[in-house]
Amino acid sequence: MAGGNWTRVEEFILLSFSSLPTEVQSLLFLTFLIIYLVTLMGNSLIILVTLADPMLHSPMYFFLRNLSFLEIGFNLVIVPKMLGTLLAWDTTISFLGCATQMYFSFFFGVDECFLLATMAYDRYVAICSPLHYPVIMNQRTRAKLAIASWFPGFPVATVQTTWLFSFPFCGTNKVNHFFCDSPPVLRLVCADTTLFEIYAIVGTILIVMIPCLLILCSYTRIAAAILKIPSAKGKHKAFSTCSSHLLVVSLFYVSLSLTYFRPKSNNSPESKKLLSLSYTVGTPMLNPIIYSLRNNEVKNALGRIFQKALGLRNCIP
Repeated sequence: MAGGNWTRVEEFILLSFSSLPTEVQSLLFLTFLIIYLVTLMGNSLIILVTLADPMLHSPMYFFLRNLSFLEIGFNLVIVPKMLGTLLAWDTTISFLGCATQMYFSFFFGVDECFLLATMAYDRYVAICSPLHYPVIMNQRTRAKLAIASWFPGFPVATVQTTWLFSFPFCGTNKVNHFFCDSPPVLRLVCADTTLFEIYAIVGTILIVMIPCLLILCSYTRIAAAILKIPSAKGKHKAFSTCSSHLLVVSLFYVSLSLTYFRPKSNNSPESKKLLSLSYTVGTPMLNPIIYSLRNNEVKNALGRIFQKALGLRNCIP
C-alpha cells in the first residue's frame, strides 16, 4: 500500500486477555482447555453414537450430527489460537491467518443460525404431522435441507471477509480480541468504511432474524399442536421431543444478540470478549450435554454402546 502513512500489514497481534494478570490468564488457559476437550469429545461422541445406533438414524439425529460437526469446526477455528495467546506462546497471527479465521467464524456462525431453523422445522413436522413425518422428511429432503443450511455461510463469509481485508490498514496492528472478529479488525482500517458497516449491520440483522422468525413460526405451530393433545402425558412426550433443541436455540440466540446487538455505549471491548466466549466456547460445549442429559434416546443408545463394549471386553480371553 502506498501513500500517506499507510503500511502493509503482514501480521496482527491478538491482545486476547493480556490486560489480566498472568496468574488469571493461566487459570483461564486451564479452564478453556478443559472446555475445549469436553466440547470435542462431547460432539464427537454425539456423531459416533448417532451413526452407530440404528435407533438414532432418524432425521432429528441426522441434523444433530450436522450441528455437532459444525460445533467442532467452530471450536477448531477459534479456541486453539486463543489458548496459545493465553500462555503467550504466540500472540501474532498472519494477515492470511486472520482472514482465514474470520472467514470460517462467519461461515460456521451463519450456518448454525440456519441449521437451528432447519432443526425447528424438523420438530414441527414430527409433532404436527407425525403420520406423514417419515414421508416428508425422507433422505432426499433431509439432504436438501442440510445443503440449504450449510450453503448461506459461503457467500456471506466470502463477501464480508474479502471486502474487509481489501481495505488499507495503518497504525497499530493490535486486535483487541481473542480472535479475528469483524468489529475489532475494522477499527484498524484507515479508510471510509461507512458502506461496509451498513452492509455488515443489515446483513447481520437479516442472517439472525430470518432463521429466528422461522424458528418462532415453527414453535408457535408446535405449541398450538401440543395444546390440542388431550392427555398430560401426551403433551409432556411431545414437548420433550423439542425441549433440547429449544434450549440450545435460546442459549445461542441470547448470547449472539447480547454480543452483536448491544448499544455501543454499553459495549466495551472487555465486555464483548466475555460475551463472545458464551457462543464461541460455552454453547458448543453445552449442546452435546443438553442433548445427552435431556434426551432418553441418546442416553439409552450410550448405555447400549457401553454395554456392548463391556461385553466384548469380557469375552476377550
